[in-house]
Amino acid sequence: MAISRFEVRTTLERQTVSATFPSAAASVADARRFVRRVLADWGMEEAADDAVLATSELATNAVTYAGTSFEVACRLADDQIQVEVRDLHPTRAIAMPGLNASSGRGLPSIARLAASWGVTYEGRTKGVWFRLPRPGVNGTGSDATNGGIPVVVEGRDDASRFDREGRAQRRDLDHGAGAESGGAGFRVDGARSMGRGGAPRGGRVTASQNASQSAAQDALATGDRVLRSPAARETLDDAVTAVRDALAADAAAVLLTERDGRLVLSASAGLPDELKFSDLSVAALGPEALGGGPWVSADATDPVAAALRARSIAAAPIEAQGRLIGLIVAVGSAPDRFDETHGARLGRIADETSLALEKARIGELERSWRGWLSFVAEASDLLAGTLDQERTMALVAQLVVPRLAQWCAVYTVGDSEAAQLAYVWHADENRADGLRELLDHADVVPETDAPGPWHGLTTAPPAARAAAGDTASDQAYAFPLVARGRRIGTIVIGRPYGDRFPRSAVELAEELSRRAALAVDNARLYSAQTAMSSALQRSLLPPGVPDIPGLEVAVVYEPAGEGSEVGGDFYDVFECAGQVGGPFPGQGTSPPSASRWRFAIGDVCGTGPEAAAVTGLARHALRILAAEEMSVPDVLGRLNRLILGEGERGRLLTLLHGEIRPRPRRDGVAIRLTSAGHPPPLVLDPDGTVREVASPQPLLGVFDQVDFHTDTVDLRPGQVLLCVTDGVTERRAGARLLGDGHGLERLLAGCTGLSAGAVAARIQRAVRDFGAEPSNDDVALIVLRAS
Repeated sequence: MAISRFEVRTTLERQTVSATFPSAAASVADARRFVRRVLADWGMEEAADDAVLATSELATNAVTYAGTSFEVACRLADDQIQVEVRDLHPTRAIAMPGLNASSGRGLPSIARLAASWGVTYEGRTKGVWFRLPRPGVNGTGSDATNGGIPVVVEGRDDASRFDREGRAQRRDLDHGAGAESGGAGFRVDGARSMGRGGAPRGGRVTASQNASQSAAQDALATGDRVLRSPAARETLDDAVTAVRDALAADAAAVLLTERDGRLVLSASAGLPDELKFSDLSVAALGPEALGGGPWVSADATDPVAAALRARSIAAAPIEAQGRLIGLIVAVGSAPDRFDETHGARLGRIADETSLALEKARIGELERSWRGWLSFVAEASDLLAGTLDQERTMALVAQLVVPRLAQWCAVYTVGDSEAAQLAYVWHADENRADGLRELLDHADVVPETDAPGPWHGLTTAPPAARAAAGDTASDQAYAFPLVARGRRIGTIVIGRPYGDRFPRSAVELAEELSRRAALAVDNARLYSAQTAMSSALQRSLLPPGVPDIPGLEVAVVYEPAGEGSEVGGDFYDVFECAGQVGGPFPGQGTSPPSASRWRFAIGDVCGTGPEAAAVTGLARHALRILAAEEMSVPDVLGRLNRLILGEGERGRLLTLLHGEIRPRPRRDGVAIRLTSAGHPPPLVLDPDGTVREVASPQPLLGVFDQVDFHTDTVDLRPGQVLLCVTDGVTERRAGARLLGDGHGLERLLAGCTGLSAGAVAARIQRAVRDFGAEPSNDDVALIVLRAS
């Protein structure tokens, strides 16, 4: 877990545990695990799911919008658990979204899960907190209102509660906490803000926890939603039984409304088995039924009576938030069976049933909302876990299908290109090819910044529509992919004709599209950076290794990590003609045309563009200076002055540089080399003896005046010269290094009799296998074997 600070404070009955996380996508998952572990340590696992989901939303907002490190603090006090996520961006105001807002759904999620929540601004930080009741404690502490239940309509909080008698009352949020004692800031609790000691830039900040009442009334409590709950079905059965007992009715029924206004028979007792309930709509009800109160009727032609084959009825509306959601009806087989007294009694039963059904509906919505939050949290983890653009788009499509739609298509937009179909996924694999063909010939997805229906399938040619079959008639919905203020593509989801898109699916797909846009854009940027780094790495490596008579040459180069950064290690082997550096000791004078070869292996301090600049300078300078017929010591002296001339941009450089020439009568090669702060080269004799062959000299980029000298090595047939960077000798496995205790010497001694390529491969494999974790340093080596 990437935690830079961890602190535990315990005072009397209050306990606080906090942790600080960096501003990174992976920190959101770390924060969730931290909260779950803390609550488990406190023995409060029952509250963990809600706390983890709420923390996930707040941590995501901190990473996405604040962009700073953030602290998560869990506090246990009295009868409540408080979790606060604090970032270092106090000037970014917290604003609740409107009903049609396209972003910022984190705080409504908290409002559904928590007993109370608020925003605290203090000096240089901003914190968003929420409170949950401790498991086993009745009520919700200071936030409880007569033991009421918060009402949520179609996934939105209408900020009202029902008291024990079933009357709706406004919810008063907790304002008692105020600002922390002595705090130089102010706290925003629920729907009101109270300034203390001034306000941040931009004026007064408010956080609205309440959706508008009119929007709440627009939501229709439908029979299919209510009947999903076992508690609701039990309530309906109890209601019809109570009606028959209280009114001595021949039969009783509950009719609930559907979204299209139809009334459906949802529970009954005493009705004939052969009764076929015909279509009855709210619009067809008489004026008495629409009056809002109970009524009795002895008219057999009354729409409700006719539908239930009754001679007389007593009926009362079942309402929620002032809207009709159903009827409860007592049925009489004789005329004039009921009077106003029966109607009043039925009205009280209807009120009790209304409250019970509303509670059941809210419970179903809460479960559905928690499922949404879990899905979004898991989707965010999956999207953050890959930086491959193709895999990210495939993952987005497979998250949508089949949970939200039957098929999904992802379009991408380049800098100067039209939308391109990048990925298609269908729940039925046999239809995927037909769908792709259909989309290829359909209209271009419109460039819109807001989600909405898309009718492009209707424009495809007849042949493509025929190949797609029923899919050609599907209804589709498009969601723009917008990341960092730039439109990068579109997600299109589809369902069969007649299978409408519920608002919940549209909202969830919209939230997923926002997170998917960032994931796709991150993958795109990472791919571009990796491609650029790879191209730069290739430019810093030699084009090839020349053939040297009497010498086998093998090289290995492995950059650390996943290729996202340019490494600081480099090597080179090249030919240079002419009498460079004079004759080797004991070999007389060589003709001016005698060939020479140079080799170099170096390690620049650090990685990234700065190290790459020094790497490029060193490698190209070596070739240029060698072409100017400068000796090895003179080349290192000149390169040292070049690096020092770079000033603050310069980097320290260790370098092993040498010159190769054939020995007379093909008796191996003679090498004159200089080791400037580099790991010393090793020579392997045919009998397995290993020895160092160069004296240490200062590394480059430190001292201004340095006189370098060369060491001469005669490499006879069968002998091997090994040159490595510290990525080999300092390969780590726990507390051990590969080079500890002459580890590299023992490894080379086991390579007796092998070719240069085999020696290089064995050492490369040994470096990889030495530690369980991937190497965090570049690896470069040159193997020269006289033949």
